[in-house]
Amino acid sequence: MGAQMRVYKRRIKSVTATKKITRAMEMIAASRIVKAQRRVAASEPYATELTRAVTAVAQGSDTKHWLTTEVERPTRAAVLLITSDRGLAGGYNSNAIKAAEQLNNRLIGEGKEIVSYIVGSKGVSYYGFRGRPVQQSWTGFTDNPTYADAKAVAGPLIEAIKEDTGAKGGVDELHIVYTEFLSMMTQTPVDRRMLPLTFEKSAEDSAEVIEGAIKRGGPEIMPLYDFEPSAEDVLDALLPRYVESRIYNALLQAAASKHAATRRAMKSATDNAEDLIKSLTRLANAARQADITQEISEIVGGAGALADANAGSDR
Repeated sequence: MGAQMRVYKRRIKSVTATKKITRAMEMIAASRIVKAQRRVAASEPYATELTRAVTAVAQGSDTKHWLTTEVERPTRAAVLLITSDRGLAGGYNSNAIKAAEQLNNRLIGEGKEIVSYIVGSKGVSYYGFRGRPVQQSWTGFTDNPTYADAKAVAGPLIEAIKEDTGAKGGVDELHIVYTEFLSMMTQTPVDRRMLPLTFEKSAEDSAEVIEGAIKRGGPEIMPLYDFEPSAEDVLDALLPRYVESRIYNALLQAAASKHAATRRAMKSATDNAEDLIKSLTRLANAARQADITQEISEIVGGAGALADANAGSDR
């Protein structure tokens, strides 16, 4: 029984140390979520105004541009998958990879060849283990991405869609798969087509237009634009920045989602450690009680045997 007690104490000590680590990781992830949320919120005004500017130029002119014109028969599509560089985040990476697999299957079903671009070590490892080709990959910044990182990712993608599909690496479409941060408890993997651009009026935009019209007492009058030197040159300047801002926002959303997933996973690990410690403590107490009971039985038995021996000698 003494050996069993030592085993229980050793396991309790080990689990307690693990609990301290997971608790610290949970607190660190919680603090990083707040910073990531602030960065997402700070990036939205620029992205919103840039989207409006690109939409105004594209819809206000008849210029056919390579970033806004649909290819008649697209044959190749680039897919940018954003994962993390680290694990311990529950199903965060596996869910993003699963969403990318579903997108790839859909595009292949449409007769398109997939050109893969990966952000994050987990995605790179997944594709490398299965021997799948990766056009280009980036690692080392997923926990705290900067605009420079987004620009570095966007550059090869823009060059790929500029090239003819007959050339090596040329694509007709650009898709992105990342995890969208909705709340501390909800993060959803999504796929978006970034290029060529599609201009669809959402219900929220329509509501804003109606509300503005009511406030002004009449319908909104769309402005007319003159482009200098030309609409094509304006698009050449705006659209690469638009792609960079979209990728930057996706990287920030993915970082916030990863921290939220890590916090949730570490909280679950901490709770499991507490339950395991309670269970091991009960087993240790039961083993100690058994030791005490055995010792008492041995003492009582020894005292009885000694009493019998003394009684026999007195006769």
